[in-house]
Amino acid sequence: MEKSSLIFITGGVRSGKSSFAEKRATEIACETGGHLHYIAAGQHSDPEMKARIAKHRQDRSESKFNWKTWEHPTHLTKLSGAFNGKDIVLLDCLTTLLNNEFFHSDGKWLDPVFQEQVMDSILEGIEQIQCRSHVLIVVSNEIFHEPIGDNEMVFIYGRMLAHLHQQLVIKAKQAYLVEAGIPLLMKGG
Repeated sequence: MEKSSLIFITGGVRSGKSSFAEKRATEIACETGGHLHYIAAGQHSDPEMKARIAKHRQDRSESKFNWKTWEHPTHLTKLSGAFNGKDIVLLDCLTTLLNNEFFHSDGKWLDPVFQEQVMDSILEGIEQIQCRSHVLIVVSNEIFHEPIGDNEMVFIYGRMLAHLHQQLVIKAKQAYLVEAGIPLLMKGG
């Protein structure tokens, strides 16, 4: 793995992508002696999300690896200075990060300028963290297997997420699609 690389992992809800991302991060940490960091974008918005956050925390605490967790639901650029060239950083997940930035905007989501600003801010934060770490692993959800319908908000959100996915895959050294717990390498070696 070269210095400052990006790994992109996507898959459906509960496909096993987060578990695979954590496993991949720990493998890299073992190879390099790097420090593990976990950027959690999730917020306690409902009982299901609260349970999922608790499960992810428990999984990391029960592993034999020492993770430093950053609960950071928005504005990744504010966090970028926390990392150095030995760090393996896992961002889980891009879908939730976009959700936090997009849906808590008091109706600005209709404004194309706002949409561009949100995407640019997310990409800038990811780039800054990638440049300051050894490896950045970004996890996202694959929401494009189901029809979006005619809801304008959902359509705009889906278009923005698709744009972010495309930009990250272009920059990624490796890209995986996880289906039923099986990671499929889509880019890289």
